[in-house]
Amino acid sequence: MGTGFSFFLGETSTGLLGSSLPAKPGLGDLPESCISSIFMYLDPPEICKLAQMNRAFRAASLADFVWESKLPSNFKFLVDKVLDHENLPKKEIYARLCQPNRFDGGTKEVWLDKSCGQVFLSISSRALRITGIDDRRYWSHIPTEESRFHTVAYLQQIWWVEALGELEFEFPRGSYSLYFRLQLGKTCPKRFGRRVCNADQVHGWHIKPVRFQLSTSDCQHALSECYLHQQGSWVHYHVGDFVVIDNHKPMKIKFSMVQIDCTHTKGGLSLDSVLIYPSKFREKLI
Repeated sequence: MGTGFSFFLGETSTGLLGSSLPAKPGLGDLPESCISSIFMYLDPPEICKLAQMNRAFRAASLADFVWESKLPSNFKFLVDKVLDHENLPKKEIYARLCQPNRFDGGTKEVWLDKSCGQVFLSISSRALRITGIDDRRYWSHIPTEESRFHTVAYLQQIWWVEALGELEFEFPRGSYSLYFRLQLGKTCPKRFGRRVCNADQVHGWHIKPVRFQLSTSDCQHALSECYLHQQGSWVHYHVGDFVVIDNHKPMKIKFSMVQIDCTHTKGGLSLDSVLIYPSKFREKLI
């Protein structure tokens, strides 16, 4: 038992005649460079757990080349866009990019998934060009804790619904999906700790479908149509997917949500944001 214990602690052991025997090597005796090379094949959460084992593992977990292998290929673009300090250690850059980072006047937000370093984006309703948004008879901005941006655009009633947006961003290589986050109904202050959504003004969405579109600067296009019917909860409406091949060139994306059939009015819609997720994370939004 003592022999096994000394193996992990790297201590000396004592023989039968009281002589001191050489200590057996422990995990802490592994070369730091060797440990760092192993860490390159692990996920960030696993690296952080192993870093708590001993000083050697902790020192190895701080190596820049370890965390640079976890950062997305566009991390220099992200650092220039959302971080104030460029000369940070790579582990610190990774940690900061895993937090929500605002840009473009606080109307857009980008962050990394902590476990894999994939890029996620959210675009506030305030960043969209919405027809009639400045006329309080039609639209208004209401505060709510249910939005990442703490405010949503709420439609009371209008004939012509049109929300347009665009983004220029350098994405890592891969497939991405774009969604509009919408709710039929108006979120109200909680009552007795319970969520309240007023659907009194909801009307007109069952007559004609809403058309969602996206296009990219490299000529990719997507179109989808659907009726809005689910009241009282936030729904992510899938617009379409796009693929990034050149990960060192900014891509321009245009997207829209339109229902311009003027034979009837529409109302009672909350528009929170537009989300761009790696396509493999689609199930998280369903």
